[in-house]
Amino acid sequence: MNQSMGILAALGTALCWAIAARLFRGTGQVFTPLAMNFWKGTISVVLLLVITLWLTPSQTIDNEALFWLLLSGVIGIGIGDTFFFKALTTIGDSQAVLVAETLAPIFTALLAMGWIAEWITWQQWLGVGIILFSVDMVIKSNKRTATHIVASKGYLFGVGAAVCQAIGAVISRDILAGGDVDAASAAMYRLIGGLALVAILIGATRTPVLPKPSVMRGQSHGRLWSTFFIATLLGTTAAIFLQMLAFAHAKAAVVQTLIATSAIMSLGVAWVMGERASWRTLIWSLAALAGVAVLVSTGNGSIE
Repeated sequence: MNQSMGILAALGTALCWAIAARLFRGTGQVFTPLAMNFWKGTISVVLLLVITLWLTPSQTIDNEALFWLLLSGVIGIGIGDTFFFKALTTIGDSQAVLVAETLAPIFTALLAMGWIAEWITWQQWLGVGIILFSVDMVIKSNKRTATHIVASKGYLFGVGAAVCQAIGAVISRDILAGGDVDAASAAMYRLIGGLALVAILIGATRTPVLPKPSVMRGQSHGRLWSTFFIATLLGTTAAIFLQMLAFAHAKAAVVQTLIATSAIMSLGVAWVMGERASWRTLIWSLAALAGVAVLVSTGNGSIE
């Protein structure tokens, strides 16, 4: 099974997330997490709907595949992102990313073996291990020195986010591997599932969806929304399309591991912006690239 396209798409997903994270940093103080999810989902669904109507106007998806894609979005995007945001607010960004991005590929690999009988080779396990360990070391190297009161439930939220990501990944892989659903349609239906849950949560909690007036003082609405749109275009629309393209061509565990390299790529984005990394961070980044090389070199093997 040729996985080259899947590997490139997964790395593209990681790059999109790394760039978008920098752009979302400024808008995250203006929108609540649920509001950000709502607008990201809404904008991306509209864009993907236009794309699917243009590229595959006559394609139909059977009800069973549609159900599983919607469920994948509810679990992986709706519940998973909510858990991740909860982890962010309780244990901080470095620890939340550390827990979620380390455990998600492992859970994905185990779930894929048990659910869809998709096994990865020992060489691919080696690549997965090298990448995840290197990503962990990079995150720890860049951990903020400020003290933080650690709440155990925050780690449970991080584990929950990883489990939800794994379930969403394996469901998507199962549906897309057959080749009956295109990546754009799969991305759109997953987003619709996640957006539906977010809308329910917004209604139940009466969360405002517009920018916070107290934070907007002195800021241009036009610049805010243009930045948010570009970040959404990269971090949600393009990223989830590439993610679905990756699942269509590569094993779920391999894809989920390569996406975890977004933490490494964010350092490259920071370097372009003028920030410099420590020698330790650079060494572990090179180690992560070695792990990617292992996955790429073994990526054309068959499912074992």
